[in-house]
Amino acid sequence: MLYVVMIFLWTAILLYLLLGGADFGAGIIELFTSDPNKSKIRKTMYRAIGPVWEANHMWLIITIVILFVGFPSIYTTMSVYIHIPLVLMLLGIIARGTAFTFRHYDAVKDEMQQVYNKIFVYSSFITPFFLGIIAGSTVARRIDTEATNFLDAYIFSWFHWFSIAVGLFTVAICGFLAAVFIIGQIEDRQERERFVRKAKTFNIAAVFCGGLVFMASLYEKIPLLDWVFGNPVGITTFGLATISVIFLWRLWDTDKTNLMRLLAGFQITMILLITTWKHYPNIILLKNGNSLSLLEEQGNAKTIDALGWALLLGSLFILPALICLIYSFQKPKEKVKRQFEN
Repeated sequence: MLYVVMIFLWTAILLYLLLGGADFGAGIIELFTSDPNKSKIRKTMYRAIGPVWEANHMWLIITIVILFVGFPSIYTTMSVYIHIPLVLMLLGIIARGTAFTFRHYDAVKDEMQQVYNKIFVYSSFITPFFLGIIAGSTVARRIDTEATNFLDAYIFSWFHWFSIAVGLFTVAICGFLAAVFIIGQIEDRQERERFVRKAKTFNIAAVFCGGLVFMASLYEKIPLLDWVFGNPVGITTFGLATISVIFLWRLWDTDKTNLMRLLAGFQITMILLITTWKHYPNIILLKNGNSLSLLEEQGNAKTIDALGWALLLGSLFILPALICLIYSFQKPKEKVKRQFEN
């Protein structure tokens, strides 16, 4: 049952990166859109994420619950030594959700709308940025559980070039996912071409930020190159991700939007697999050379069994309901087209 829990943990992280990432990317795209075009972008975003955006955080909640219940020592280490980026990420989620709600449903349209807009777009950037910082911190061997001062314990554990580069990479990925997802939601040719350009731009930005991650890993002496190219799985997944990028670029001018989404999701899946396979089952690499392993840091066996069964049974209710929710709010494409014409 332990492996069932671990599979759910990895899957929840992946789905939050894919679905939540596309959600955050909506605000990132708006942030990097010129003022005259923001109103059109905003209408499209409401159409795509408005009805179901909150459901994306379900995967984050599942991840936290699994760590808290099944792997308490790992949860404790993260909560203590990288609590600052964790708090900033959570504040970003709260600020983003609040701003999204008020700017959409506020009965009075006044200058506060501009405040809501700024909070929404900047928190959409900040949240995945610190999510990436958290991810980078867990494998950078900078978490020092033996630290005797505040800076070493709570600042330098996450504030370094590698984690910052991973944060920027995560932001670029979110913008890319959102743009690819939105392409399939509109029929207006001009607006579709706009989002294709944005998808290309964020894809290039992701490749550039990925290069920064490799450069930072060399500077910080993190064996990322070995994780990626030092084993057959890493080489294979990197090759498949590269091939999928090539295929995706050949599809930009076609109407195969579902295939575009599939390839984009496949790329992110390969990236997550590359970064987790080599040091599996270790989930946190510590500065003193030790690691926190999912196999060794598990909770009580009965607790793991109960958690595993809860996840299995819960998925039977959650997944069909989530699919039904998304399907129910999918409007015909013609309605999106009319939104731009009005």
